[in-house]
Amino acid sequence: MSKIALVDDDRNILTSVSMTLEAEGFEVETYNDGQAALDAFNKKLPDMAVLDIKMPRMDGMDLLQRLRQKTAMPVIFLTSKDDEIDEVLGLRMGADDYVKKPFSQRLLVERIRALLRRQEAVETNEVGDTEETKVIDRGDLRMDPLRHAVSWKGNDVSLTVTEFLLLQALAQRPGFVKSRDQLMDVAYDDQVYVDDRTIDSHIKRLRKKMRSADDTFSAIETLYGIGYRYNEE
Repeated sequence: MSKIALVDDDRNILTSVSMTLEAEGFEVETYNDGQAALDAFNKKLPDMAVLDIKMPRMDGMDLLQRLRQKTAMPVIFLTSKDDEIDEVLGLRMGADDYVKKPFSQRLLVERIRALLRRQEAVETNEVGDTEETKVIDRGDLRMDPLRHAVSWKGNDVSLTVTEFLLLQALAQRPGFVKSRDQLMDVAYDDQVYVDDRTIDSHIKRLRKKMRSADDTFSAIETLYGIGYRYNEE
């Protein structure tokens, strides 16, 4: 049973969403501000967190930033209808996905399940030897899908599930262009719709993390209006 942390200062959302998730077979922990959630996470991490952005004491952005210092567990943001800046900023900071309020609880459940499936796919040691599970060695890049491990020039780089899948898709075929639609298919479940901006934000975050290991990193090339490709260095 996967444990989901739900963090929101709206008690109605905490009550209704937790009831839905529990009915779907999840174990749910609820918190009404970011600080309370962080205190609990410092003792034991859940399998996934669903975070509101605007909360007292510690908001969702602050909480995400602190989480990303120690874990790559999946995180979904709940954002207000018109908070496009918050959505982009949240993705750049390392969120895996976002859902706009007011939202369909069925949609939220589907996105949670999709992220957990992806998390399991990159962490399990019980899968066969496929393109998705083979170790990738591309010059200075090494990726081990079974261990969810990435290194560049021998330096470890911590990636979220979404970032890992995007880099893997690009690095598997260096020199070949991947359109945004193709990258969406890699990173998201068929039942989940995301727009181009979401993929672009993940790529920017991915580049930033790789440049933290090597500030000259330039292996991911943008082809404006087309997509992205990985150039082996």
